[in-house]
Amino acid sequence: MNEAIKTLTERRSIRAYKPDMIPEDDLNQILKAGTYAATGRGMQSPIIVAVTNKETRDKLSQMNAGIMGTDMDPFYGAPIVLVVLADKNLPTYLYDGSLVMGNLMNAAHSLGIGSCWIHRAKEEFESEEGKALLKEWGIEGNYEGIGHCILGYPKDAVPEAKPRKTDYIHYVK
Repeated sequence: MNEAIKTLTERRSIRAYKPDMIPEDDLNQILKAGTYAATGRGMQSPIIVAVTNKETRDKLSQMNAGIMGTDMDPFYGAPIVLVVLADKNLPTYLYDGSLVMGNLMNAAHSLGIGSCWIHRAKEEFESEEGKALLKEWGIEGNYEGIGHCILGYPKDAVPEAKPRKTDYIHYVK
């Protein structure tokens, strides 16, 4: 099987992580793959914030858990959080950011690193606390949180894929 297709069909969302940090070279490869996601008219509306600082990671976790109404870690112990934001002034921002998320997760899997898309970034960065973080990070503009791509080494075995539904594909010939 083609290696790219193998990666696409074998990647799974990981929901338990070891605390070990991934090598910087691997992180940079994953980030680079994210920057090559297709975007509407090539306008590159998304940006990626790579959070490797534990204090900031834990603050994002706490904010996300608060939105969810829980005190559990919504990042499942993953040591790295990649926040994908996209410029709302461009009409394809939501799709562009979603493609970046997909590239990040698939690139991570190709390197033996687990990932999962964690929602509620929109609500996080619409809050006053989230806006203050963006300002602290030097990010200005009309950005919306698309998602958090958490990264780390899986604590447990990678789960098996669920069977694909029978009516997933429809041919029009």
